[in-house]
This record gives sequence, structure tokens and C-alpha cells, in this order.
Amino acid sequence: MAGQRIDIMDLRQLIQLKRKGLSNRKVAQALGVSRNTVNTYVQAFTSHQLSYEQLEGLSEGELAGLFPQTDPKDCQRYEQLADYFPTFEKELRKTGCTLQTLWRSYLEDHPDGYRYTQFVHYFNQWKGKTKASGILRHQAGQKLFIDFAGKTLSWVDRDTGTIHPAQVFVAILPASQYTYVQATASQKRRDLVRAITDCKSWLGGVTKAIVGDNMKAVVAKGHKYAPMINKTLKDLALHYGCVIDPARPYHPKDKALVEGAVQLVYQRIFYPLSGQTFYSLDELNEAIRELLGPYNEYRFHNRPTTRRQQFLEIEQPTLDPLPPVPYQLRYYKRAKVQKISHIYLGVDKNYYSVPHRYVGRHVEVQYTGDVVEVFYNGERIAHHKRSHSAGTYTTIGTHMPSAHQAYNDWNPDKFARRAARIGPYTERYIRRLIGQYDYPEIGYKQAQGILAFAKQYPAVRVEAACRRAVGGHRAGYRTIANILKNNLDQSGQTELPLDNHIPDHDNIRGKNYYQ
Repeated sequence: MAGQRIDIMDLRQLIQLKRKGLSNRKVAQALGVSRNTVNTYVQAFTSHQLSYEQLEGLSEGELAGLFPQTDPKDCQRYEQLADYFPTFEKELRKTGCTLQTLWRSYLEDHPDGYRYTQFVHYFNQWKGKTKASGILRHQAGQKLFIDFAGKTLSWVDRDTGTIHPAQVFVAILPASQYTYVQATASQKRRDLVRAITDCKSWLGGVTKAIVGDNMKAVVAKGHKYAPMINKTLKDLALHYGCVIDPARPYHPKDKALVEGAVQLVYQRIFYPLSGQTFYSLDELNEAIRELLGPYNEYRFHNRPTTRRQQFLEIEQPTLDPLPPVPYQLRYYKRAKVQKISHIYLGVDKNYYSVPHRYVGRHVEVQYTGDVVEVFYNGERIAHHKRSHSAGTYTTIGTHMPSAHQAYNDWNPDKFARRAARIGPYTERYIRRLIGQYDYPEIGYKQAQGILAFAKQYPAVRVEAACRRAVGGHRAGYRTIANILKNNLDQSGQTELPLDNHIPDHDNIRGKNYYQ
């Protein structure tokens, strides 16, 4: 595919913007790519005979199948060339220096570099971007500038007296200068996303782009010309149908308006709050919102209007509508599907099922406060409601292999035979542990952990721990671990007789199940 290649999330944004009727030039400006790149993708859409609505309905895997992946070598080659541009600009001021001479010098260091036509194209493109200057005239509804104030506010813990600093998020619509302010616990990604989401709800609409500083919560990898946006912020942009456009480093004009707004925030919000004490972040934000109304009602010195009037007249009608539900912060993790057909989510210390054909595969886990989704090669293979209880297994029956078939080399009888070598109570405990789950595979991992205690402790102690625990309400790995760790197996408590019957329970299958 000719032209610059873009990643799958940028491709989704390109499709969104084209569906909204933007020209290829406007889309290229919004995404920070060349118009030729957008032209190439649009031509590809036509060749595939797919509408933008159909393209939006495709999964990441299906989209990836339509277009080649980004070639890292191309990116590296461009970065190598871009590093020369400032030097080339200075050299061209010298008498007799030409681009042809500079290109030959570049090829001596990089024989596999760009040919002359591409070399000139990229240099002129860079020069046009970096030399644009003058008065910036902002179009209504196009951009939302965001930044954090350099100074902080604070609130006090009523119980301990601890003073907690609060970061201050500032957002401004440049055409109307309508301003939003919110205190946050930090400048981390989760707090930034919450502030942006609250800001959009407050505005009642969405701009075409969000322009921020090159802060860590936004940029995954910094670059002078093409910084890489992290996945979470790209996901937020896809949810709202906009793009993230970081300001260029060392170009203060790119964000002069929001920095000017920060100075006014110091005067009109920080100072009035300086003599007050707040006992929670919510209480502080309530006070900020009370001052935010008058802030946006101040008349401009040189115009007979206010920020709010300009917003209502020229900016609000141009905003795109909000999606039906607010954005939920999405996290990304890599995981390996275990033999028990589950992946482990370390943040909650629990397990989620995946179709058993993916056992041994590496997958991407995406989760929000409510859901957990598992993807393999861009295709979603599992979707669960998120559980916040540590040690739980969330299982969909169709994900599991047949309970009556041997699962690789793991099955209930094999674990029971291994347990019998330690002792009869260990065998009984292991059978009970596996039998209490609807899917015995879920009990295998805990059973394996209990049997592994025989390497750490004498077998007689493991047997004594199982003898002590066998009468408990529910079998589990942690029960045996706690008994051994606290030497409760040696406490001299009255032992249960070997023939003591295990209490009946609805989800205990019994020995006939495994025949």
C-alpha cells in the first residue's frame, strides 16, 4: 500500500471523520498525516466496495485484514531523516547549498534512505508545518485545548488532618474562550480521562479534536513531529468520535490560549478559594463550579460580549453530539490463556474464561470498571462482567472442554491418585475441591498448588492439614496454605475420623461423577 501507513485506532478515526463528511484534507489535518495517505485509504475503501457504516462495524481483526500493518522500518527511516531537517534548514542559508547536495550527504550516512523525490517531499512538508506562524484564527467547534495548572489547590482529611494537594485541570474552547476547570487527585491517566469526560458532559457536546501538552498521560512515546498517543486516549477519542492532537514541544504558540486561561484561573478561582478550607475533593470541585459561572460571564475588555454568550452563539451549535453513555476508562494487559481455559487478571486477582481452543495463546485483555474483554489478533473472543472479589472464577460454560474428557494430561482421577500418595485425607480433600465446581478444570490449579506443598513441607503435615480442613464448609488452596503457615496442623486439635462423612452439599457431585 503506497503512502504512510497508520495504526488500527487511527484508521477507525479516519473512517469516523469521513463518515461525518470531512474532506480528505480536513481528515489529514486532524490525524496529523499527509493528504496522500488519506487519499490512499479512501481509494482502498472504494476498491473494497464497503461503505463507511460497514467499515465502522468491522472488528479490528477484519480491518487489519483489509490493510497491511505498519512497517517499523519505514517509521525508523523517517525518524532518521527528520533528525536532519533543522541542520538542513541552516545549511540551505549558505551560498551554493542545494537540496540535491544535502540529499547526497544524507545517502552517504544512510544508503537505504529515501530517494530524492521523497526526500524533498518530506523536507518541504516539515518546513511548511514548522514555519507556519502568525495570528491563529480558530474555527468554532474544532478544538478543545487542555492543560494542568502549574500550581495546586488542596483539601484536608477531616479525620487525620492530612493536607492533600489537588491538581487543577483547565480546558478552553479557543473560538469562544469558554473555560472549564476541575480539581483532580493527580495528573495520571485515570484522572485526566475523568476530567475530559466530565468536561465534555459539562459542554454538552464534542469538538473535532482535543489539543493537549505532551504529558505522560497522553503520549506513549514522545517525538518532535509525530508523538505516539497511548491506547487509552485513542480509545477515548474513538468513543467520542474525535482525535487527540498533542501540541508540538517547544512551540508555545500552539497552547498559548490555554496557558493564558490558566493565568486567569489563578486570579478568578485560586485567589477567591485561598482563604477557605475544603474536606474532600468533591467539596473543592463544588466550590470551583460556583465560581466557574461568573468566570465565563466576565465581559471581554475589547468586546461587548462574554465567554458564555460566544459559546452559546457560535460554538455550541457546532459541537458534535455526546455518545449515549459517558466513556469508561479502559485498561490494557497481555495475558496467557492457562490450561484451565482462563486468563488471570492480576489487578483483581481473579480469573476469566476463554474458549479452550486458545489455551497456551497470548491474548490482550481490555477491562473497564464494569467489563472484561479478551482479544486475540484483534478479534474479541470473550466478554465478561467484571468481578472485584479476589480469587473468583468467572466462567462461561461453552468456553470449557467437556467435563468428562481428559483435558490434556489433567483430569480429576489423576489429581486424586497423586493426592492418595500423600494420604487418604489429602485424596478426599482434593476430590472435594475439584467436585465443588461446575467445571472441574477450575479446581485443577488449586489442587496442583495443594499437592505442591509436599515439596515444601513433610507429607505428614500436608495430610494433617487436609485432615483438619476436610470438615470445613468449602475446600480451597488458601485454607491449606493458612493451616500450614500458622502450624495449625500441629496444634493438637481433635482429629476427625477417617470414615467421617463429608457434609452433603448441592454442588458436590460425588464419586460416581468421575467413573
